[in-house]
Amino acid sequence: MDGNGRWAKKRGLPRILGHRAGAKTIRTIVEAASDMGIGALTLYAFSTENWSRPTLEVRGLMLILKEFLKKELAKMMRNNIKMRTIGNVSALPQPALKELNHVIEETKNNSGMVLNLALNYGARQELVNAVQHIVDAQPAKVTEEIIGKYLYTHGLPDPDILIRTSGELRISNFLLWQIAYTELYFTQVLWPDFKPADLVEAIVEFQKRERRFGKTSEQL
Repeated sequence: MDGNGRWAKKRGLPRILGHRAGAKTIRTIVEAASDMGIGALTLYAFSTENWSRPTLEVRGLMLILKEFLKKELAKMMRNNIKMRTIGNVSALPQPALKELNHVIEETKNNSGMVLNLALNYGARQELVNAVQHIVDAQPAKVTEEIIGKYLYTHGLPDPDILIRTSGELRISNFLLWQIAYTELYFTQVLWPDFKPADLVEAIVEFQKRERRFGKTSEQL
């Protein structure tokens, strides 16, 4: 979800107001994705590298996270959305973590779309954690299934499509294992300007692609 800071800068506003505008977009896109019947939506909300941003910005982001969770719980319940997270959330400030755990608990029995927030997440750290667990477990054989068991995303399908906004053309330490065969979609639209119509456009483009998973067209 890139472009919050640039969105604010273009308007002569503080960066934090760009993040607030981005939070409004999250509300809109989550509801649209749920209405479309998407099974799981993962949002890269805060990376392990984001702690290096200015302290005031990080505090503001954590406050926005807490506010978002508190305001959106009722809507998640109405839309049957289940909340989960990936990343080392224990490092989050207690007020945000408390609200996060509350929403996860309240929505755990919902059977609709899974809203998966990547918080204090980094794919390399995820893989390091998985390897550490595998070493401790000492399985007779290491397989893709064994590795998947110890990833944060255990129980979720690998993503069909990865959408990156604001014109950035890189993965940025996001789901490196899980996106092996994911379709990549890049758009120039800044995240606060990303609308349900943009999501539909990405999905339409995805539906046009031939997913071969290493096979030839003739084998499909």
